[in-house]
Amino acid sequence: MNHVVVVGAGLAGVRSVEALRARGFAGTITLMGEEAHRPYDRPPLSKSVLLGETDSTVVDSDLDALEVDFRPGVAAKGLRPGVVETTEGEVAYDGLVIATGARPVRLRGDGEQHVLRTIDDALALRERLVAGVRVAVIGAGWIGAEVATAAHRAGCEVTVVEAADLPLSQALGAVGGHTARWYEQAGVELRLGVQVASVDHDGLTLADGSRVRADVVVTGVGVRPAVEWLAGSGVELDNGVVTDEHLRTSLPGVVAVGDCAAWWSRRYDRRLRVEHWDTALGAPEVAVAALMGGDAVYDPVPYFWSEQFGHMVQYAGHHDDGNDGERLVLRGDPEGGSRWGACWVRGDGRLAAVLAVNRPRDLLQGRRLIEGGQRLDAVRLADPAVALRDCTVA
Repeated sequence: MNHVVVVGAGLAGVRSVEALRARGFAGTITLMGEEAHRPYDRPPLSKSVLLGETDSTVVDSDLDALEVDFRPGVAAKGLRPGVVETTEGEVAYDGLVIATGARPVRLRGDGEQHVLRTIDDALALRERLVAGVRVAVIGAGWIGAEVATAAHRAGCEVTVVEAADLPLSQALGAVGGHTARWYEQAGVELRLGVQVASVDHDGLTLADGSRVRADVVVTGVGVRPAVEWLAGSGVELDNGVVTDEHLRTSLPGVVAVGDCAAWWSRRYDRRLRVEHWDTALGAPEVAVAALMGGDAVYDPVPYFWSEQFGHMVQYAGHHDDGNDGERLVLRGDPEGGSRWGACWVRGDGRLAAVLAVNRPRDLLQGRRLIEGGQRLDAVRLADPAVALRDCTVA
């Protein structure tokens, strides 16, 4: 293998480059990305960038020292064995890392919609978040909540519209409902159980015929993996690039990492695609090992965090919200306190997932318990005064 091409210049892409060099690959590496920027981190976009605390989130990686042929502003348009078709011509490869990430979903309508996926998106939106401006946020998921937090802090008049009956319902199920009071306490209007019919020049038209007047509309209803360029290539696609537990795709010499990769998890016995920073950070080491002939297994405990309305929200694991005999155990009082959490416990007593609100120790210990597979005492688990590590059953 003499030439590895990495398509996608986000965190997953640059970490793949670093992993190649760390493993002794001395051949040519080409890193291409459709944005004009050097690789940067995305989590701060909805946090420190929107809040005006920083203008740049560039990844601390010396591409010159890594001897990388970095091609910003170049997008992949197609793939055939041994060749990536790009907007700047064809690029031959011996090994390929697919790290093209995901694209935000936009809704119907002629009005301007801000999304939050790139540094340019964040800076453009930040300019519009000034005191007195009416902001409509579509979606009360992780991104929607963080945008609403930043807009509220900037002094905007904020309305959040969510199609589900609860905020964070897709990620947390019924537990997400406990975050609704945060919106009320902040003075942010939260409209649940109503869909958006169209985005208009002066706000939103909702499916029930009502209107939300807004100067700025932000759409935060999720993303789709950016894999359209792989159609007809022979790479299997199903909610992203399908990979095995080694992050190998259906094409020899091709691996996938980051938001676009749907990998097989031995731990959860299912395919997962996780759109979070921790995945982009950890997956490249395994993918590169596979590309170079190794058999390392990628089977992490998924982890992500969010900062909303003054609360640090952290989650680790994967749960099915009641399926497979899982039980939900709350730690603390979500309605009466600022520090609480939730644990999803499998039928065999093992921890499947943990949510920690302003309880970082619970997150750390819970993640270790998931990794270790210890069984837990549900009675002790429900007592927030008992450390999670002390809830194991001998």
